[in-house]
Amino acid sequence: MWLPESAQQLLVRLSTQMEAGASNYQKLDRYVDGKQHLRQLGLAIPPELERFTVIVNWPRVVAESRVDRLDMKGFRVGDNLQLADDAWQLWRSVGMDEDQSSYLDFEVYGRSFKVVELNGAGPLIENVSPIDIIEHRNPVTGSIDAALRRYRDVDSEDYMSAVAWRLYLPAATLTVSPSWQVISVESNPLGVVPVVPAYRNPRTTIPLHRAWPRIRGTSALADVIDLTDACARDLTNAQVAQETHAVPQRGVLGATKGDFVDDDGKPLTTWEAYFGRIWALKNANAKTFEFSSSSMENFERMVNLYARLASGVTGLPPNYFGLAADDAASADAIRSREAKLVKSIERDQRTLGRQAVETCRIVAGLVSGPAAMAAFDDADALWYDAGTPTVAQRADAVTKLYSVSDTAGRPLMPREMAWEELGWGPEKIARAKKLLEADETADYVYLKPEVDDGLRSDAPTGGSDSGEGPAAQGQPSGTSDDGIVAA
Repeated sequence: MWLPESAQQLLVRLSTQMEAGASNYQKLDRYVDGKQHLRQLGLAIPPELERFTVIVNWPRVVAESRVDRLDMKGFRVGDNLQLADDAWQLWRSVGMDEDQSSYLDFEVYGRSFKVVELNGAGPLIENVSPIDIIEHRNPVTGSIDAALRRYRDVDSEDYMSAVAWRLYLPAATLTVSPSWQVISVESNPLGVVPVVPAYRNPRTTIPLHRAWPRIRGTSALADVIDLTDACARDLTNAQVAQETHAVPQRGVLGATKGDFVDDDGKPLTTWEAYFGRIWALKNANAKTFEFSSSSMENFERMVNLYARLASGVTGLPPNYFGLAADDAASADAIRSREAKLVKSIERDQRTLGRQAVETCRIVAGLVSGPAAMAAFDDADALWYDAGTPTVAQRADAVTKLYSVSDTAGRPLMPREMAWEELGWGPEKIARAKKLLEADETADYVYLKPEVDDGLRSDAPTGGSDSGEGPAAQGQPSGTSDDGIVAA
């Protein structure tokens, strides 16, 4: 079956936009991998000096440092704890809790996509690279009314050519061959496109200065690319200067080639002659001289300047860019330095959280019917604190919260909630509760009541100190054993 003309026109339109945006994605790919070329940096370096090229990979530092603070820990679906647990179990079963690829796409490209489908084994959630998927929005409502996905054979020489297409429409999903023949059609009972995008720092309207296709989202690398290029130029120039000016240059006047031979009379190579410790010249009038070396401090100052600028525009602390701290910063100072970064990550968490909730909503609709989607209207994705990315930092923060008590002596944070904040899963929490219950039961077994065995000196025996023994009970009130009335 051939693709209908209207659908074919839509497919051609979206595929053209996808191919037009490939150059921007390739540029971002090169920068995050540290593979940008010198000709892109505006340097005319001869081939023999290309070995001096130095690329400082700040874009990767920015992208990975942000992704390191994006850790989701579960869902909250109103007061429905069971549904929240089911959603998190589904998220873990498809590997979304450990797959950081979509978060890296989000930071590098400024957008990420999740696609929901049903197969024989159940729901399937896939992270699709923005290079291979694009959406179309209704210009009036702004909702997604179509999406196109490209399938490529990345191991072939022509790795950018499509081997198949998948066109997502509200009514159905069409799998199409490169020759526009329909391979399969799958109906969509929900009436929505099962593609969920997320855009980083979107604008109300796409900036007009952007070249066509004007895609949504802003890459986290956008502000650091030019600074990376400037630093690469400075370091490359420093490499060349290090070979030509940073060491004393020596010269000789009045010498001939015969002055630079070994013991066998063979000419010395350039490097052997240059690094020779002793020069013995036949010509008595030959003179040697030496140029003083140049200082490299100007290159170091420029690298430090670029690093501080990169720290300012990205919000990452200066030590992320190789600048050593001048002082032993306190915990409060460290938090102050990371405030801009943490706030930016929290905004990313909200955006990616909405994407995760919408993905679960579509899964619920495909599995249980459209009525089940309404349960996720009051759902939220839960994230670990972006300000405590490591396990040690998280444990320290949770311990401090748990140690704080109210006026009645109760901890501010319940014990089970503290376990959740530490990242313990439901199985580990259940095991911890059983172990604690077993310990408490064991404590009660070993606590014996006090029994008078007649041997302990502190047991009541009716002596004068006890006042409760049989002898004391048999005396009249106010008298002692010798008949003297007590005062």
